[in-house]
Amino acid sequence: MLHDIGGQAPNPRQTKIAVVGGGSTYTPELIDGFARLRDTLPIGELVLVDPAAERLELVGGLARRIFAKQGHPATVTTTSDLDAGVAGADAVLLQLRVGGQAARQQDETWPLECGCIGQETTGAGGLAKALRTVPVVLDIAERVRRASPDAWIIDFTNPVGIVTRALLQAGHRAIGLCNVAIGFQRKFAALLGVAPGDVHLDHVGLNHLTWERGVRLGGPEGENVLPKLLAEHGDTIAGDLHLPRPLLDRLGTVPSYYLRYFYAHDAVVEEMWTKPSRAAEVAAMEKQLLEMYGDPALDEKPALLAKRGGAFYSEAAVDLAAALLGSGGSPYQVVNTYNNGTLPFLADDAVIEVQAAIGARGATPLPVPQLDPLCAGLVANVTAYEQLALEAALHGGRDRVFKALLAHPLIGQYAYAESLTDQLIAHNQEHLAWA
Repeated sequence: MLHDIGGQAPNPRQTKIAVVGGGSTYTPELIDGFARLRDTLPIGELVLVDPAAERLELVGGLARRIFAKQGHPATVTTTSDLDAGVAGADAVLLQLRVGGQAARQQDETWPLECGCIGQETTGAGGLAKALRTVPVVLDIAERVRRASPDAWIIDFTNPVGIVTRALLQAGHRAIGLCNVAIGFQRKFAALLGVAPGDVHLDHVGLNHLTWERGVRLGGPEGENVLPKLLAEHGDTIAGDLHLPRPLLDRLGTVPSYYLRYFYAHDAVVEEMWTKPSRAAEVAAMEKQLLEMYGDPALDEKPALLAKRGGAFYSEAAVDLAAALLGSGGSPYQVVNTYNNGTLPFLADDAVIEVQAAIGARGATPLPVPQLDPLCAGLVANVTAYEQLALEAALHGGRDRVFKALLAHPLIGQYAYAESLTDQLIAHNQEHLAWA
């Protein structure tokens, strides 16, 4: 059943957006962006879809208040009925966490017993998340296709690269989105003293495995100021990444934060043993946030939300949806989409994360200069893992899980892969139909 919490009839000439996982504590970040950027993406109806009714009503109430405060005329509805919620949608945003923070806590802990990274998108924990998530997302996407065959699916659900590949292989109108690139864009713009829209990134790799090889002013052909950035602000950038400044100087690039799991694996594992898990931190934060969302006087996203993660997600989502739906948006954006020859050493149906031209037909990756072996080798290795991970997620089976783990460069030893396979299955049986 749909619950109207907005108060106005939807304008049929404006866009209908559905957010699956709308009860997430992330959602007010998204709502804030929709409200501020309504000229870029004019929304007539926003539907928040989530099976967690209590959370959904808290988030939905805050969404209504944010829209009202900023004078946004859209109708906001909440529902636990997926089919009703996505019917007639122009775009459907997916932001799911199958198994919730409890599953994330497991992903971040049991791999450590083998001396491997415990993380929700990388390594064994990332594989566990993919196995739980891909079947659920594909079911949702099929229902979206039946209810709204022309809708775009924008996937923010991790692991984004694997989930997006699953969606594209099943023939869905889908694009993957991550906030890493827009975070770098905003950071670099601030350091350079320019507007974010003036910063174009030579961003290349796979989701959560990317490098900024250039920072250009004005567009794809603009002046590359990355050497200047590293010379003048290298210490600041390295500090944000928790990587040593000399490494950035030697690479001549800015790797994403997630490259730390590869470049400083043993140090990160030791750190994970001694610090509370990110899942525990987020669970505590979510409890506080939901209490805040229930306050009828709250009509803006709280400052605490900035610590939850997903910074600038709303702006990236608005920009992408607007460009896909023809209402505005930047012509070039960093997205996850089919390789289609962009990186010649990968198959065409591999999913990469690069700058692309965005329009009504989707994403067309911009040309990428040849990758050096240091980057290309790791990209090829992790792409092979992602292919095996997707096969395990689609078809199940202990052997497929084992092969995916063995292929991952952060694991790679058969004894570890055997033990991690057993633990992954044991910790995720309720989410694995074949287990």
